[in-house]
Amino acid sequence: MASIAFAFKALCVSLLFIVVASRPTGRPKVFNVQRHGSKPDGKTDNANAFTSVWSRACRRESGRSKIYVPKGTFYLGGVEFVGPCKNPIEFVIDGTLLAPANPRDIKQDTWINFRYINNLSISGSGTLDGQGKQSWPLNDCHKNPNCPKLAMTMGFAFVNNSNIKDITSLNSKMGHFNFFSVHHFDIIGVTITAPGDSPNTDGIKMGSCSNIHISNTNIGTGDDCIAILSGTTNLDISNVKCGPGHGISVGSLGKNKDEKDVKDLTVRDIVFNGTSDGIRIKTWESSASKILVSNFVYENIQMIDVGKPINIDQKYCPHPPCEHEQKGESHVQIQDLKLKNIYGTSKNKVAVNLQCSKSFPCKNVELIDINIKHNGLEDGSSTAVCENVDGSVRGKMVPQHCLN
Repeated sequence: MASIAFAFKALCVSLLFIVVASRPTGRPKVFNVQRHGSKPDGKTDNANAFTSVWSRACRRESGRSKIYVPKGTFYLGGVEFVGPCKNPIEFVIDGTLLAPANPRDIKQDTWINFRYINNLSISGSGTLDGQGKQSWPLNDCHKNPNCPKLAMTMGFAFVNNSNIKDITSLNSKMGHFNFFSVHHFDIIGVTITAPGDSPNTDGIKMGSCSNIHISNTNIGTGDDCIAILSGTTNLDISNVKCGPGHGISVGSLGKNKDEKDVKDLTVRDIVFNGTSDGIRIKTWESSASKILVSNFVYENIQMIDVGKPINIDQKYCPHPPCEHEQKGESHVQIQDLKLKNIYGTSKNKVAVNLQCSKSFPCKNVELIDINIKHNGLEDGSSTAVCENVDGSVRGKMVPQHCLN
């Protein structure tokens, strides 16, 4: 009888060991880049060491992998991190990643690029230093057809169910963060910084994306704080500070064939400070694409000394003169737009500019509690300009509305 009891107890212990051993461990496998050959001396190119670590972490079949960049300055040439991976990846950056100062030393469109990955998490107290100062004078493509191609700082393409938190991007050569065909992605607590006169340094740029959430982020740069391009849907932006920069822009749209609708955008609890624009939608005078821009909500937005606080521009032409297929007729239909509790100050007397297409007038534009004063006049009087727009108003209205 005792032997039977002993055997049963041994069997239970064995089963318990199997169950515990088969559970996934809570802690990820850590790959410290410095322990795998990377040197934080600010001059050794660590691109090969980083991609080697990525390959090992990505191939690991059980449990999570964590790539860790400790404090220190890690010089990094152009690098790509490509999936699919066999497990979720954490990429924690507490040090500084330093780009080549010479733009010709990056042989790809994006300095640090992530592609074909699910369940990626990037975080840390570190900095992506794009060293853009040497590149900005070269960014003259609107007048120089032989201008060099400059690299974005960090890009995501075909990356899903992922996030980036707390990272700082400093002085990008071109844009800071670029997203293409990315779905279900959170951007939280990120800081983006470049001088107000640094050309084409968009903060966050996205196209063909869906279900992106941007929150608690500070952006000051030389172009759009956030640029929303063709095919982007279900985008939520909240608690963002923008300035300097060109505001939160939808577009430009309508110039190229095969563009897709942009819809379901919510922008709330935003501060624009010293920007050229605040709320901005820009489309070309062209019949190349007949697309829909719809179901937008802008709410609880403060303007501080903003050049054009509310600006719908369907005659977009950044470098005149512009060539158009049909002058004066954008084929982008803008409709179902709500702007609520927008307040503050405008640099210019025209605080609200709704300049819509003659062929495809804006429809169902709703203005609720707008209070934007001109800071250049003692009485603060500002004006609104409307072309080809239909909508409604409720509540306080400064400037006086011009809707049909």
